[in-house]
Amino acid sequence: MVTGRSLFSQRNQKIDTENAFKVGPHISAIEKQGHSVVKLNLGEPDFDIPKPIEDEVIRQLRNNNTHYCDPKGLPALRMAIAKQICETRQLDVSPDQVVVFPGGKPSIGFAQQVYCDPGDEIIYPSPGFPIYESFIDYVGAVAKPLHLSEDQDFSFTAEQLDSLITDRTKLIYINFPSNPTGGIASEEQLKAIAEVINRRCGPEVRVYSDEIYEYITFDGKKHISIATMPGMAERTIIASGMSKTFAWTGGRIGYAVFPTVEEADTFKNLNINYFSCVPPYNQQGAVVALENPDVMDTVRKMVDTFEERRDWIYSALNAIDGISTKKPGGAFYIFPNISKVCESLGVIDAFNNLPGHVQETTSPSTLFQMFALYHHHVAVMDRRSFGKIDVEGKHYLRLSYAAEMSQLQEGIKRIEAATKDKAGFAEFISKGKNFC
Repeated sequence: MVTGRSLFSQRNQKIDTENAFKVGPHISAIEKQGHSVVKLNLGEPDFDIPKPIEDEVIRQLRNNNTHYCDPKGLPALRMAIAKQICETRQLDVSPDQVVVFPGGKPSIGFAQQVYCDPGDEIIYPSPGFPIYESFIDYVGAVAKPLHLSEDQDFSFTAEQLDSLITDRTKLIYINFPSNPTGGIASEEQLKAIAEVINRRCGPEVRVYSDEIYEYITFDGKKHISIATMPGMAERTIIASGMSKTFAWTGGRIGYAVFPTVEEADTFKNLNINYFSCVPPYNQQGAVVALENPDVMDTVRKMVDTFEERRDWIYSALNAIDGISTKKPGGAFYIFPNISKVCESLGVIDAFNNLPGHVQETTSPSTLFQMFALYHHHVAVMDRRSFGKIDVEGKHYLRLSYAAEMSQLQEGIKRIEAATKDKAGFAEFISKGKNFC
């Protein structure tokens, strides 16, 4: 008998997670104790899917459209996606360049598997969607976080990107509008970034442009894709999906448009190996989402509501002593700075007094996040949930305002109470648990 072997592979130990879901059991435990939790943690619109999409999915189910289908995606949906890309970005895209996935996440990880060998470098925004970073060790690549600064509205300059590019760079993630900050990019900024990429990177380097919040922009601004910049269509993967724009997170319809048909077919093969195909009845609903004008009218009303909430929560957070925040230009997140709260509440001192092995699993903003959850029953996300590399001294939270106004108002009320509850925080620390 062979002994001393690990149950799990070494590779499996290197993949991380998404803390927005990890905090769920904590919320459930608190609710089982009889408390009501204000949930500002998940990036999920609090709207129902537009009625025409719902009606089409039901119709497809009643017609028994429930069998295997094209692993690349239904031709009708790929045609609709290609048409949308052509119309919104003025790019010449073929349906054969489009692949449909079960949500937006698979193509993020697949891109690292397809393009990167061990030792290749991957540049990605931090703070950023956690799945960018979580796969990198798993595939044996090297993480190169591109740190977004508050004084630049959580965006970045061409010069900052230039400083990270080396001859080992293989994949660059860009996400506008941004999760978790709501940052957007100007046309001038994207032109400068594209110039750096074209000048510094060979034709084998790919840019993964995560554009899933493309329709959720504010202040009259429109989303601009880096793929429309000179020289970028040939190297950019445009990724989007149905979860955010159409309030359809459970439908699990994501897609990516690749520079070449060869690349699209390679990703299709991964679909075959992992999923076989995406449910055809949902894909037909996605066709309606892209083609029915009544759906886009509903989306515009939802975005108007998000903008009203954005304006309110921006003012409300800045009115709390010790909290400051930038006004996001898109998505439905806000990313307040809580450095002064961490100092006044004793959070940083408490963190510094934790054993080293505990410090490795948490941070000052994490301690405040968990304190706010367990003592004041409001769920938010910490800075560490959006990139863990070189984030010491960065004390931020992410709040989702994809919640009705009464919930937002109650949530802000509870956050403000937490910022003043020094005795409560000391009690939380003294219990020695739920620090991450």
